[in-house]
Amino acid sequence: MASTVYFADMRAGHRENLFDKLERLLEEAGIDGIVDRGDLAALKVHFGEKGGHAFVRPPFLRRIVEAVKALGGRPFLTDSCTLYPGERKEAVSALSCGIENGFAYAVVGAPLVMADGLRGQSARRVEIGGEFFQDVSIGLEILEADALIAVSHFKCHELTGFGGALKNLGMGCSSREGKLEMHSNVAPVVAEKFCTACAACLKACVHDAIAMVEGIAKIDPDKCAGCGRCITVCEEKAIQIQWNAEAPLVMKKMAEYAKGAVHGKQGKTLYVNFVTQISPACDCYGHSDAPIVADQGIAVSTDPVALDQACADLVNAAPGLPGTVLGDPAAAGADKFRAVYPHIDWEATLEQAEKIGLGSRRYELVKLEPKSPKGW
Repeated sequence: MASTVYFADMRAGHRENLFDKLERLLEEAGIDGIVDRGDLAALKVHFGEKGGHAFVRPPFLRRIVEAVKALGGRPFLTDSCTLYPGERKEAVSALSCGIENGFAYAVVGAPLVMADGLRGQSARRVEIGGEFFQDVSIGLEILEADALIAVSHFKCHELTGFGGALKNLGMGCSSREGKLEMHSNVAPVVAEKFCTACAACLKACVHDAIAMVEGIAKIDPDKCAGCGRCITVCEEKAIQIQWNAEAPLVMKKMAEYAKGAVHGKQGKTLYVNFVTQISPACDCYGHSDAPIVADQGIAVSTDPVALDQACADLVNAAPGLPGTVLGDPAAAGADKFRAVYPHIDWEATLEQAEKIGLGSRRYELVKLEPKSPKGW
């Protein structure tokens, strides 16, 4: 059965601006059946890195916050710590980065809460009975929330081909341990040339998996639990993930983690994709490259698989923009994701997500009719 995806293009005017269209999309998609009075509603967003600018603009989040509040819900914005060292490696830095990028209470009208605690380890494992995982490690505040609204910037991604609702769920709602499970099959390793024997990793490891051997930190893979805490405390970036899981495997694992993120929330989830500033790489970078196609619009659905499929189709149907990583503008209908990342089968995530029952790749695109007469 085809799922419904509600879509609004970028057209706006004095009768209805883009924020108003977003509110109408939420109503059409049935947000009043998602959020009940008193619900703690998690709005899962990406706070962006310093230097980037393609993430969803905070004023749009405020309109979603206001829609939740109008239904009696109690919304909060949430994101998770990153696996890699950077501006969002733990809660203090991540929240500071989010506020500097505009996600402050004064702008969005809701508090910011880290989904996985101070250091990315506040989590609970939930049973999913998947092909790759029997259980997955999800940020505790995601699991504790009564309702979940995933607000995602749809763009290309260097590992998964594209990033949208499924990536926001699977990667964005997992703990640091979960991120490591998806990205790598073994424990991190120490790049000896960078190690200064500062012993910060020894203090951080609660599994007694790290020792100093001849002035160099060594990780015992048999003792390592894969929590990734040592990675974030290493100021020299000497502790590194072994990126040995092939992209399709990572994508399939991510789909299973997405299933864990919505655990216990049947009928209590909604997904909003901003198909705007469609950059060629993840928002985790400290820069945002030129978008590969023009802004398409905003899409909303209760089915994350159908939503991501519809957004991918919108991007591929659009003509490529000149002066981007595409090189010569790709023709309308060309596969933009493979044009940017030729060796990545971006459909693997969608296939696995559909296979495990997260949703359907079949969809009906319902376009929002304009409120104003034509020609204005």
